[in-house]
Amino acid sequence: MNFSIVIRTLGFLILFEALFLLVPLLTATIFWESTFFAYLITIGICLVVGFLCTRLKPKDLNIYSKEAFAIVALGWIVMSLFGALPFVFTQEIPSYIDALFETVSGFTTTGASVLDGVGIESMSRASLTWRSFTHWLGGMGVLIFIMAFLPLSGAKNMNLMKAESPGPQVSKIVPRVKETARILYVIYTILTLLQVVLLWTGGMPLFDSINTAFATAGTGGFAVKGDSMASYSPYIQWVVTVFMLLFSINFNSYFLLSKGKWKDALNAEVRTFLILVLVAVAIIVANLCLQGGYTIVEAINQVPFTVAATISTTGFAVVDFNLWPSLSKTILVLLMFVGACAGSTGGGMKVSRWMMFTKGAFNEIGRLVHPKQVKKITLDKKVVEHEVVRYLNAYFIAFFMILGFSLLLISIEGHDFTTNFTAVVTTMNNVGPGLNLVGPSGNFAFFSNPSKIVFIFDMLAGRLELFPMLVLFSPKTWKK
Repeated sequence: MNFSIVIRTLGFLILFEALFLLVPLLTATIFWESTFFAYLITIGICLVVGFLCTRLKPKDLNIYSKEAFAIVALGWIVMSLFGALPFVFTQEIPSYIDALFETVSGFTTTGASVLDGVGIESMSRASLTWRSFTHWLGGMGVLIFIMAFLPLSGAKNMNLMKAESPGPQVSKIVPRVKETARILYVIYTILTLLQVVLLWTGGMPLFDSINTAFATAGTGGFAVKGDSMASYSPYIQWVVTVFMLLFSINFNSYFLLSKGKWKDALNAEVRTFLILVLVAVAIIVANLCLQGGYTIVEAINQVPFTVAATISTTGFAVVDFNLWPSLSKTILVLLMFVGACAGSTGGGMKVSRWMMFTKGAFNEIGRLVHPKQVKKITLDKKVVEHEVVRYLNAYFIAFFMILGFSLLLISIEGHDFTTNFTAVVTTMNNVGPGLNLVGPSGNFAFFSNPSKIVFIFDMLAGRLELFPMLVLFSPKTWKK
């Protein structure tokens, strides 16, 4: 392990966090809020620590796989540790563990919260902005942001990109990794600004528009109102619905669309994702009309938003779906596992993984009937490499092992199974609300600190595709 390059890169990351904290500091200045000093102190701490870390001069500036995984995992932890400080300094979230939970939930774009509706609406505008802005930063990836604007001389940035990017496959859309990162952030920013404009012109206050766009872009779900999105107009809810889905699609598709490559942009994963959304909406609408006492108009107004919020793992809410029939709630839980497309800002296990896993299962069934049959897994007529399939199998095993162990640990507290199960599922898949006590009208405040630490690990592991976090526990990682 090249400790010098790890610490130096983390130093740059902390310095960038000081830069990011200027956004809530500016908000506090505009609205003349006393929280200004809490953010100013945090910026000072980040500048001092970051400066000291960047003074190291590594002999080898290359970032290999081991260093990349360590930098990504430790980077997200460090960002969260410093990012939680303003909430404690302002006393808006006095407990540091609670503040850390909220910050990790923000950066990992989970949207699970320890605050109730009153707590959210009593927060300063600076802190509301910081909550939403952490979604925007974490959605595309903080390390990708650094690669776009800070040249790490001599470093192999592709290793960092692979370790942080959400999804089983990471490819460069242009030859240079740095240019790829810049293009992704340009697309990300354009879509965010477009949503701000549409929300603002639709009657949403500018402050709400900016924060809602931040949270939607990162598919996070932190809202500035206690009832999430329920009190906004149907127009605003439909705009958010559309953008939740747009941010759930692989950003490479938008680059391909800009080049006129429509067929490549609308690949098998994107088509499958959209079909899943339509099928889920149709089934839940029918179920609510037949068993839930909904009219067709009420169902159409609420179901597409809820389905989009769930499969995109955004976590916004316009209705308490705890009150829906069992079939509808089951579909929502299944969508939490599926998640968005690879290469998007959405969480979950990703549509492409489930596609490859399903094709692999059918291939194995075929081999039972025809033992000599040799059939490769393909996506968009391209053979999936054996290395990817092996990684896919390891991912599924690791995912359900972590899920089971986490469920076992938090069950010690004695809450009901549905609450415990969906709390773990929603944090690991970075969704936000679950069912029962952690439903849209609930929060995670009632859990003990040990359980919150479990959820913090689950949120980080889910956002980083498990292995960067697991690598930290391997003794081989820390050997020179």
